[in-house]
Amino acid sequence: MPLPHNIPLTFKERNTCYMKYDYLVVGSGLYGAIFAHEAKVHGKSVLVVDKRPNIAGNIYTENIEGINVHKYGAHIFHTNNKKVWNYITRFAEFNRFTNSPVANYRGELYSLPFNMYTFNKMWGVVTPEEAAAKIEEQRREITHEPQNLEEQAISLVGRDIYEKLIKGYTEKQWGRDCKDLPAFIIKRLPVRLTFDNNYFNALYQGIPIGGYTKMIANLLDGIEVRLNTDYLENKAALDALADKVVYTGPIDAYFDYKLGTLEYRSVRFENELLDKPSFQGNAAVNYTDRETPWTRIIEHKWFEFGKDENGNDLHKTIISREYSSEWKPGDEPYYPVNDAKNSLLYSEYKKLAEAESKVIFGGRLGEYKYYDMDQVIAAVLDKCASELGEA
Repeated sequence: MPLPHNIPLTFKERNTCYMKYDYLVVGSGLYGAIFAHEAKVHGKSVLVVDKRPNIAGNIYTENIEGINVHKYGAHIFHTNNKKVWNYITRFAEFNRFTNSPVANYRGELYSLPFNMYTFNKMWGVVTPEEAAAKIEEQRREITHEPQNLEEQAISLVGRDIYEKLIKGYTEKQWGRDCKDLPAFIIKRLPVRLTFDNNYFNALYQGIPIGGYTKMIANLLDGIEVRLNTDYLENKAALDALADKVVYTGPIDAYFDYKLGTLEYRSVRFENELLDKPSFQGNAAVNYTDRETPWTRIIEHKWFEFGKDENGNDLHKTIISREYSSEWKPGDEPYYPVNDAKNSLLYSEYKKLAEAESKVIFGGRLGEYKYYDMDQVIAAVLDKCASELGEA
């Protein structure tokens, strides 16, 4: 891993005023790290800056008691894109982890996604035919075009599954009643008439052994990185250091919110180190009743099967209770809210971005898109090909 250069900017300017980089990359997350790596491969000089004290953006993992804690929420890599898989596995060895979350509804445990284990627990059905008939029977409750999220969910999977596994969880996520949420939020609900517990139906999936931070460090090997450096607060001085900027922060912040503020979904975490080998026996348990204040609990050690990098059993565990919270300016942005209002505002910011000939806007925040990790990789590799040429 390259040693971060935490030298104050003013000192750096005084001592390297002659240094000019081809690219200044703002943000050391997945998009920024891959672009920086590819630029270096193409013989370009690169400086990466990040306002946080660590690299890796929102996929940052911190090793605590031998456990790689997903500091900004669970990240499980999954893709059907072989090109993306072949690329990212050059920088990390991935384990065989598959996401098999459990739903806890007032002490009743159900498999997610909805599958034969779920239907057997819910209704006692044994065969796929029995399960399909039960779902079809309950779907008939909605005979008109669904007018809200509640009606939409019932029309797809019936009332029992909606009441126990969708309603409370969704209301906690969005902070409002399902009857007050638009139907389009849920376009489909995967129903599997099999005993397949693999949440992501992807050909390639897993967690990088040793954590995501180690993977990003490998991408940034040999590249100058300055942490604790806020690009927007030092924009003029930093811009002067490079011919071109790759910006992965919030696009509205780049333009000083002059057209208005884009909205994001936000989450917060309460972490707890426990002196016991296991808390819940699974990486993710969703709490689907309305009364439990958190949406889910992550137990990080199970992303790597309860063992450290050397294969030793871990005798402690770390859990993170995850809460959805109403986003407000200044909060950590996680996911864009791609509703009509925000999409329209983003389209106006995009016009401003396209006029910035020396700035590339990328990533979830820079492009205001809900990207999965494999989509980020595909997008940045496409950008690298057009900007830098094929390797």
